[in-house]
Amino acid sequence: MAVYTEVSDEDLVSFVAEYDIGDIQSCKGIAEGVENSNYLLQTDRGNFILTLYEKRVQPEDLPFFLGLMEHLAERNFPCPTPIHAPDGVALRELNGKPAAMISFLSGMWPKRINSDHCREVGVAAAKMHLAADGFGLSRKNGLDRKAWQQLFDQTKDRADEIDTGLASKIESELTYLDENWPADLPGGIIHADLFPDNVFFHGNDLSGIIDFYFACNGSFAYEIAICLNAWCFEDDGSFNITKAHNLVKGYNSARMLEEAEITALPLLARGSALRFLLTRLYDLLNHPPGALVNPKDPLEYLQKLRFHQQADDQSAYGLAGEM
Repeated sequence: MAVYTEVSDEDLVSFVAEYDIGDIQSCKGIAEGVENSNYLLQTDRGNFILTLYEKRVQPEDLPFFLGLMEHLAERNFPCPTPIHAPDGVALRELNGKPAAMISFLSGMWPKRINSDHCREVGVAAAKMHLAADGFGLSRKNGLDRKAWQQLFDQTKDRADEIDTGLASKIESELTYLDENWPADLPGGIIHADLFPDNVFFHGNDLSGIIDFYFACNGSFAYEIAICLNAWCFEDDGSFNITKAHNLVKGYNSARMLEEAEITALPLLARGSALRFLLTRLYDLLNHPPGALVNPKDPLEYLQKLRFHQQADDQSAYGLAGEM
């Protein structure tokens, strides 16, 4: 979440009035994240999230994102849901951009991740994959390997400003992944952005998952690979095998990974690390002046990529006994 677009008091009052959710008491911009403009809105009837969709979110994808949240919530999966106005419409326009009011989800994302958090997010990922089955819409991953190449093409001339030799390292990795990427893994709808700031907890108990704006059809194991990168590295860059083991164990408690999925995880983790390296690199080099948003360090994911490149097999992740 972030704030790129400032909303005037007058426009805010007019927009909120269309939803019949009460009178505004406060509205505060949320600085975390990198994709959309988000505000925490409090009315005399409760708390809500106002989201203006921009950057990588395409308007034609919004029915998929909003419909998926409703589909999951109907199956008792803990996630926010779009608020419908009295006319039945959830998606409207504000400041010339698509915008929606979303229900507020209680909880906090973990600042210090422990193994219980990792197990819980593994369980939730599997339950989400199962609950999404039967959703009537599909969406191609907008940040697949083709998009990685496009991001590289847009950043390669300046990549070495961030780290000497970075462009060459990325180009070599793109070539390797194109030649070795696994095919025909089990899949369905995945969240594709299960980072700690998108997962809320009460203590060690997961209370819900937010921010479905990268959700797409993809391999389930790629979701786990993203989680390995997001949840299992320590602040000093070391990989925590116990956290990885607990994450996969949690996932397997709800949906058992197949042998081919476990075997593919090191390669998928390389791809996941490169994907976030590239998007962070692009965002850092194209940071909008004055935006209330903190660009994230792409070199964190270069360090993670190096770990995956040196992993011989799934035993490097503490997963040798998971097949």
